[in-house]
Amino acid sequence: MTFSAPSPIRAVVFDFGGVLFDWNPQYLYRQLIADEQQRNHFLTHICSPEWNVQQDGGRSLAEATAHLIQQHPQHETLIRAFYDRWVEMLRGPLPEGVALLRELHAQQVPLFGLTNWSAETYPHARDNHDFMQLFRDIVVSGHERCIKPEPRIYQIALERYARHLPGLKPEELVFIDDAEKNIHACRALGWQGVHHVDAAGTRAQLRALGLPV
Repeated sequence: MTFSAPSPIRAVVFDFGGVLFDWNPQYLYRQLIADEQQRNHFLTHICSPEWNVQQDGGRSLAEATAHLIQQHPQHETLIRAFYDRWVEMLRGPLPEGVALLRELHAQQVPLFGLTNWSAETYPHARDNHDFMQLFRDIVVSGHERCIKPEPRIYQIALERYARHLPGLKPEELVFIDDAEKNIHACRALGWQGVHHVDAAGTRAQLRALGLPV
């Protein structure tokens, strides 16, 4: 009989959007801009990912909205809808990702969160989904005023997680994120990283690290 060695991983860290939550501005703007080309242009060049991520970094929704309306007054109604109707962009949990989270929790693997998310919209996700209670700690970029893939947010996260797991080392963490640049950043700091493409692939990589999934 053979026995597997204990996993060198002490905790698993989850990104949220694209791993646990299905969030996409298209869900709202398909209702507001019928023409696909016009809609994609609006979401690429006006309410763009680059604009939105600044709110993840701590800028207020009111300031962001006012700034963009000043630049594009003809689109004021559409711009205001981005945060006024933000909840319509959050379709809900991604079942396979949540199942993986629950499975790890059932096996008593410590779980943490690390997400780029506005401090103003994050509470809606936190308060409306019971699986959010499975995390020992969650680092939210909007609260820290820095975002992935900046090294500082990973350093903040490690310090926070080590309060729960004293002596925690970077190589004892595995981070799951759907953005490859964020995985490259965590690996550069010594963390283990899993680029999440689908739940089956992520599960296989975790198993290879000795985790019970």
